[in-house]
Amino acid sequence: MQIFVNPPQRWNPIPIPGDEIDKFIELNKIAKIDPIIIHGIYLVNLASDNPFFYEAVYLNRLSMICKRRPKSELLELISMLVSTKGRELVSVMKKVDEAVKKILDGSPKGPFLILENSAGAGNIIGDTLDELSQIIKAVKSPRLKVLIDTAHAFESGYDLKTKAGLDEFLRQFDQLIGLNRLVGFHFNDSKTAYNSKRDRHADIGFGDLGKDIFPAILNHPKLKDLFGILETPQDNQSWKKQIELLKKMRTQ
Repeated sequence: MQIFVNPPQRWNPIPIPGDEIDKFIELNKIAKIDPIIIHGIYLVNLASDNPFFYEAVYLNRLSMICKRRPKSELLELISMLVSTKGRELVSVMKKVDEAVKKILDGSPKGPFLILENSAGAGNIIGDTLDELSQIIKAVKSPRLKVLIDTAHAFESGYDLKTKAGLDEFLRQFDQLIGLNRLVGFHFNDSKTAYNSKRDRHADIGFGDLGKDIFPAILNHPKLKDLFGILETPQDNQSWKKQIELLKKMRTQ
């Protein structure tokens, strides 16, 4: 399950009392939902030169969340919304690396921090496996993980329409990052064409990516223990029907 703990399009976070977090964890001992992903806000730019955006709001807020949930078995997901804004990639990556290190070092007993690939629109980085690899190698933390959004990967230039395309993607992932870093997927079809660099989600089977790739992911021997989160808009089909469709695709 994936949730937001604050409105994703607002900078000012709503404080969450510690007893609410404790109650949530206790109730989940009954529900037994695993894993639970906390998604970061959409406005993040870890390369920002604005001290308010970079330090006071997001960096401190994320560090606070990680610190308050030691051993809670909740994972933290951060969308890789990092914009170069015309600056050199080397200088931007250095700032991103420092931000991620600060978050992890400030919460040594906190949950995983998960990097999500982007679609590569505009000056945004994190759309290639090489860029994600650069961050991971610089940070050198076992708590830094990766989640792959299927639409973002397709839109950024990875041909996932076939099993052969998926196998090549996983080969590159293992070579550059290591499959031990991959924790799961966002399942999305794409409203835009291959390598469009435009982030537009579509319901499963109603986009340019198509539905054939999803049984390949769901039944791949190297991916069988990973989770999948549906993130589609319900333009053509309800989430319930799409989840049922994905479950029917599983043969294991």
